[in-house]
Amino acid sequence: MPELPEVEVVRSGLDPAVTGATIAGVEVFEPRSLKRHDAATGRFSDLLEGSTSLAAVRRGKFLWFPLSSGRALVAHLGMSGQILLRAPGHAEAGHLRLRLHLDHPTHGELWLNFVDQRIFGSMAVDRLVPTDDAEIAGFSGSATGEWQRSLPSQVAHISRDPLDPAFDDRRFRRALRSRSSAIKRVMLDQTVVSGIGNIYADEALWAARIHAEQPASTLSDARAATLLAEVRAVLRRALAEGGTSFDAQYVNVNGASGYFSHSLNVYGKQGAACPRCGTTIVREAFMNRGSHFCPRCQRVRAATRRGADPR
Repeated sequence: MPELPEVEVVRSGLDPAVTGATIAGVEVFEPRSLKRHDAATGRFSDLLEGSTSLAAVRRGKFLWFPLSSGRALVAHLGMSGQILLRAPGHAEAGHLRLRLHLDHPTHGELWLNFVDQRIFGSMAVDRLVPTDDAEIAGFSGSATGEWQRSLPSQVAHISRDPLDPAFDDRRFRRALRSRSSAIKRVMLDQTVVSGIGNIYADEALWAARIHAEQPASTLSDARAATLLAEVRAVLRRALAEGGTSFDAQYVNVNGASGYFSHSLNVYGKQGAACPRCGTTIVREAFMNRGSHFCPRCQRVRAATRRGADPR
């Protein structure tokens, strides 16, 4: 599933094309891609056509486009969703589910195609609600407006991500103290911290020398701070390399792949030597997925007093 870096790459690519663009037309080829749209609020196309997109905004793995109508177009890529900018008349290879016809004052006519092989992704028109902390809702470009401190109701339960300037480190550490479940499970809980998926959780845990099954409440403040620093580091490196691409489904708005897969230390490296100590990397089942780690560098450790470093 696309994680924060992949979605941010898409957002930043879309932003100059959608900001200030009027939605001149909407084509729905697959109604299942509207499964999160509440039809009681109006037809998807009727709520979009004639509106102007004010920006492209992201929180965690969610994208949305605030509209001049006071609503927002919300997009989630799911497992295989792609949002592609195309010149009018471009023929997609397949799996085209939705198309928005954009009229931009500078770039002219553009097509925004939503392509999704597995149909786990979606688009919906949603109402905007105020952020619970009165801070800017998520990442956006240079455009500003009242919409900045609002987010779609479907995204309101999603916590901020570690790269968000308004992310509260102390709140994150308090959340860890109150949870006895495995630290990786907490890292994947989007109500605690958003944007971290399986790949970057494994990479950050390896960098911090923490086992995925370490109970979150046993981490000292020092270890929690180290983990958060490593999460940020791995996300920033992935962003710099355009995200992680393992196949043709993980692409930016122009269809290009990211290269962070070449920089991974443990994810997908089972059977290879740990880059740090040489021990063989192993993979274990975890929440219908897998955890990749070094059994020597990353061990489940006994609880320590708060603030102490267990190494």
